[in-house]
Amino acid sequence: MNTWNTGPYSVRIGGSAPAARPTGAVLADPAAVARWGAEGDRLRLAGDVAAADQAYARQMRAAVSDPELARAAEALVAGRPAEAYAILQALLARRPNDPLALWLAGDVASRGGRNAEAERLLARCLELAPDLTPARYARAMALTWMDRVGDALREADRLIAAKPDNALYRHLRASSLLRLGEEAAAAEAYAAVLALHPDQALSWMSYGHVLKTLGRQAEAVEAYRRCLALDPRQGEAWWSLANLKTVRFDAADVAAMEAALGRDDLIASDRLQLHFALGKAHEDAGRDAEAFEHYARGNAIQRARLDYDADETTAQMRRTKVLLGRGFFAARAGQGAPQPDPIFIVGLPRSGSTLVEQILATHSQVEGTQELDYMPALAARLAGPARRPSEGAYPDVLAALAPEEFRAIGEEYLARAQAHRKTARPFFIDKLPNNFAHVGLIQLALPNAKIVDVRRHPLGCCFSGFKQHFAAGQPFTYDLTDIGRYYADYVELMDHFDDALPGRVHRVMYERLVADLEGETSALLAYCGLPWEDACLRFHENTRAVRTASSEQVRRPIFSDATDHWRRFEPWLEPLKAALGPVLSRHP
Repeated sequence: MNTWNTGPYSVRIGGSAPAARPTGAVLADPAAVARWGAEGDRLRLAGDVAAADQAYARQMRAAVSDPELARAAEALVAGRPAEAYAILQALLARRPNDPLALWLAGDVASRGGRNAEAERLLARCLELAPDLTPARYARAMALTWMDRVGDALREADRLIAAKPDNALYRHLRASSLLRLGEEAAAAEAYAAVLALHPDQALSWMSYGHVLKTLGRQAEAVEAYRRCLALDPRQGEAWWSLANLKTVRFDAADVAAMEAALGRDDLIASDRLQLHFALGKAHEDAGRDAEAFEHYARGNAIQRARLDYDADETTAQMRRTKVLLGRGFFAARAGQGAPQPDPIFIVGLPRSGSTLVEQILATHSQVEGTQELDYMPALAARLAGPARRPSEGAYPDVLAALAPEEFRAIGEEYLARAQAHRKTARPFFIDKLPNNFAHVGLIQLALPNAKIVDVRRHPLGCCFSGFKQHFAAGQPFTYDLTDIGRYYADYVELMDHFDDALPGRVHRVMYERLVADLEGETSALLAYCGLPWEDACLRFHENTRAVRTASSEQVRRPIFSDATDHWRRFEPWLEPLKAALGPVLSRHP
């Protein structure tokens, strides 16, 4: 969904052949355009996206006087985007160089998730009317959703040059920098937003997130507290404090969270994160029953919001096993892009993968980037449009790909990952845990990449995931049965790859790593073809940015406290044990 701020109210058009171009475009009601734009900005900055989009739809209605454009805008205001889209498509067939029609059509397309189409329409609009800043912001957002973050950043810089005090444009710049791995620059950008707009609760929260990533924990805590002082309902800020793993809530904090939970105007996302934060508060205080109750309530709210089907995960895992056997890989040996640069760390979230990443990223030849979503995105593109994985063409489509296609996939992955590489180190880490599902694609597209599977005791790993609210991407963690089944499917698939690709994957058992850091690190470096460096044992001295939930834990020397922490909650874990089945007894 797009948001924008008002730009100049009278726009002179130019840039195409005289016979085809309009002579100008004037917004119909500049005062109303400004008013609705400001209201949309206010709502957007407050986090109310749906209400903001309604305000921006009214802003578009105020901008147009042409009867057809007015009908399209009115349909959008009334919540009928398909009708608006049909009107705009018919109009553009006759008037392809109408910048206001292109702007509205681009917005409607982006609201429907058709970001490539939106970007094309908005780019054409800006060719005709380069000063139409609402369209430029809309294009920047479409570029962001298309993962063309560098292009979005360039648009943000142009927008800020036109209107330096616009908070949304500055937010776009800051978030783009953060997505590109420029954490220090992102922190400066968020600080600039707050210098102009110190009363924005969500800006303080965003600033806290980047400070946490940089390891500036005290400042992050202060930023989250500033957010909560402005709006104590912000469940994400409470959970962000809890998620630092080092903050201990006092009685006043618990009372404030309980008071927020009692409000009638609390939205579901804030409510569920408050439950997770209260779970952490009670767990730290030794009140395990109360802690589990809050974890369960938070999980139940989120599970009801998600379209996740554990049967689909199992079916997709078994489809992969049927196709990708020894013979399949043998017939395609030597294909793919030959570069050895990536080290994929796979497994389940909360398995200890961030610790392994930190150890490797402390080596002088390895750069830690972040959890890159490029391999799943490439797999999704191969799958084609489908509501469920079982309805898509992946992984079966891999059987039809030619050698040059596997190489192109590998080279595209490397090109997209390059934006996150900031040093000249020859190797880099992609720590997206879910890449375990794509070990076969990695082998075919990047046969010389390294793959490290980090595994933790199933009860410890799964319960740790259950009490963790993830920002995105882990829908299986919000039910004990779901997460147990997912762990079992993961182990079954990795067993298959161990058989189909002997020795291809190096496994790190978290408990063994904690017990024998030097021995396990030595084996890990040997697998990666890296010489021994003592610095890897001092991983906690590494000041690199870390984005995951373990960011503060890996900045401390290794500790064994967490290995058996799940035992405190064992009385409530029977559904998890049943779902894990034989996998539970197999773990060493």
